[in-house]
Amino acid sequence: MTTVAFTPGTEARFAVARSVADAVLFEGYVLYPYRASAAKNRLRWQFGVLVPPSWSAAAEEHDFQLTECLMEPRTGAELAVEVRFLRAQRRTVEELREDGTFAPTGELRLADRVLVAWDEGVEERVTLVVPVAELRGDGAVLPFTRPAAEETEEVTDADGRVLGRLVRRREEISGTLRISAAELDGPYRVERLSVTVENTSDWTAEGDTDRHAALPYSLVATHTLLRIDGGSFLSMTDPPEWARGAVAACRNLHTWPVLAGEPGRDDLMLSSPIILEDHPAIAPESPGALYDATEIDEILALRTAALTDEEKREARGTDARAAAVIELADTMPPEVLERLHGAVRSLQSVTGPPKPAGDILAPETPWWDPGGDTGVDPGSDHVVVDGRAVRAGSRVLLRPRLRRTDAQDLFLDGRSALVEAVLHDVDGGVHIAVTVEDDPGADIRREQGRFLYFQPDEVEALEDA
Repeated sequence: MTTVAFTPGTEARFAVARSVADAVLFEGYVLYPYRASAAKNRLRWQFGVLVPPSWSAAAEEHDFQLTECLMEPRTGAELAVEVRFLRAQRRTVEELREDGTFAPTGELRLADRVLVAWDEGVEERVTLVVPVAELRGDGAVLPFTRPAAEETEEVTDADGRVLGRLVRRREEISGTLRISAAELDGPYRVERLSVTVENTSDWTAEGDTDRHAALPYSLVATHTLLRIDGGSFLSMTDPPEWARGAVAACRNLHTWPVLAGEPGRDDLMLSSPIILEDHPAIAPESPGALYDATEIDEILALRTAALTDEEKREARGTDARAAAVIELADTMPPEVLERLHGAVRSLQSVTGPPKPAGDILAPETPWWDPGGDTGVDPGSDHVVVDGRAVRAGSRVLLRPRLRRTDAQDLFLDGRSALVEAVLHDVDGGVHIAVTVEDDPGADIRREQGRFLYFQPDEVEALEDA
């Protein structure tokens, strides 16, 4: 059994899910400030790393992923599988000496960048198409190997004079893809699909070998895309009631499957080492990959644009993708940066579908006009707590332990506070705005309207002063 090319239809369906899959593939690839010398770029490849079996035993990292999910195949259904991962390509820098030979060097300084040693990520794919009927029993097994290779690239200055070279080395890696299906008992024609991706590289850790030495033999950011042609997948996050027991019996180790592609369709599944929700999508406001977590594009763009020229030179020399981030931040139009300031998706049921990319105008009709709603008044509204009416001016004891959301709440438990307002949100929730009584900055917070917020079951009513 060998790796195959997909049909145009399958390729088109996978393309729908690859934008999110790419974010998984390159999550944490290079972190702000995008320089190899930055401390947080010295320990990379945190997600979905399948290490060689010898290193897995020594370092307690994993050498396999197991995905189990439920599908409802029709007669003649086919399953397409795409396993994607990065391969760590070790890049070293050499300078040209006077005798015409090349020697390793810590850095090579050019006018526009500073080249240093770095591990580049090379994308790899393993693909398979198989009839679902052939997956029952022993299923399908696909071994794969990527051979070792070495490449050199000359480095020249603006006048074309050779200054040195980059040497890129890839080590041989091997793995196995195992797929099987088993029909479940019951009135519904449901099958449990099992997909295992293993690293079978025979590299052996010796002596005080560390993770850095094992990475070139690892499958990095490993994840799996599945497409069923002639059937559907069931949501593992929100399954129908009749399937909850079967979903709970599925085993997912070091990965988690979610429905992918457009909401309302169920022929795609993405099994990712990063936990996602069903039908994940890249925000339309995002101008490009920044590789450093999600939903912080605005601050990353601003901080990147503020790097010094020397820091940008090092970032450009660190990696081609880091150089693209610097270029993106330096050339981002103001209207694109403004679009990154935020969007509230939960209001779309009221405001309608999102505006097309580039259109940042507000809707013609506001979804809610606070000035026109006379049914609420934060200054005089109240809520009953412990049989007492709590309103602005009341004293309460803070008890956030029922719904603690951050470590700061630990320091507020048992503190007394003054109620500044009782607020009602559009979903019917009630929030009590308070200032802590012995907070020396309470007057400043009150003047700026910067309060702490608790729900009624997180406070106890005290006697008013």
